[in-house]
Amino acid sequence: MAIPFKIIIDCPFKDVCRLDKPEHIDKELVLSIINDFEDGKWRQSVFESFIFDNLKETALSKKEIEILGDSEFSILKKAIGNLRITDKDKSGSEIAEALLYGIMRHHYNALPVVPKIFYKQNVNDYAKGADSVHLVIEPTGDFSLWFGEAKFYSSIEDARLSTIIESVNETIKTDKIRKENSIITNIKQIEDLKLDAALVAKIYEALDEKRSIDYLKPKLHIPILLLHECEITKAETKLSDDYLNKIKEQHIERANAFVKKKMESEIIKVNLYDEITFHLILFPIPSKEEIVKSFIEKCNALVR
Repeated sequence: MAIPFKIIIDCPFKDVCRLDKPEHIDKELVLSIINDFEDGKWRQSVFESFIFDNLKETALSKKEIEILGDSEFSILKKAIGNLRITDKDKSGSEIAEALLYGIMRHHYNALPVVPKIFYKQNVNDYAKGADSVHLVIEPTGDFSLWFGEAKFYSSIEDARLSTIIESVNETIKTDKIRKENSIITNIKQIEDLKLDAALVAKIYEALDEKRSIDYLKPKLHIPILLLHECEITKAETKLSDDYLNKIKEQHIERANAFVKKKMESEIIKVNLYDEITFHLILFPIPSKEEIVKSFIEKCNALVR
């Protein structure tokens, strides 16, 4: 299953870099994704379907899904029940996390190893840390480990970029990486992925708590999703070349601002920073308020 959206940028950051003194950018990548239009409107139904399809897997444990069997409705209803959202919820964090989960699964061909929303809602000790945890099996037969950050913002101005950089800085600290590793090994979902036994053994060796995190840094990827309200998208009625060019220019400019702020922050002092791969993922929407409101209404209707 491919993502039902249009990709307009998918390249190393150096290909769109406009910085005067580009440093520490060899492992920076940019992905820009947009939704389509129909009958003069942004296709919110397509976006919401993608969110709910992926919500089921990240809000439920494997055991819960197995118990519910083949009933898609029961699975979705149980997943939404696990969210415990109310009409006062305005952040839309679950929307961003489900979107990132779907992008990881269907664009990067990643394998889920921790259903993060489930554990955030059900186990306090697991609530801190990355918003998604996935494995990617590389063409070489090796693996990479992906700790994702998902944010839903009303804008992506510079102040917002500073906030996400602080969050990413926390994620890649040694104690946080070690904590995520312990969650992966404790819930033992890797065994359910039907991987080669030798590769499974290699993964567990790399995640062993006695092993230095330094050896894991070259395998570490940090996808950073910025789902954001966009005035350009709000004003558009069709997927025109003019719209594509405006979004592409906006996202290139924001990617440069993001990397520049990262280079000026404390994050580059993290040991072996240049060994870690970062993926900035940008996804514009017309109205955060409308999308969050619609999501909550649909969730409440399903769990009644």
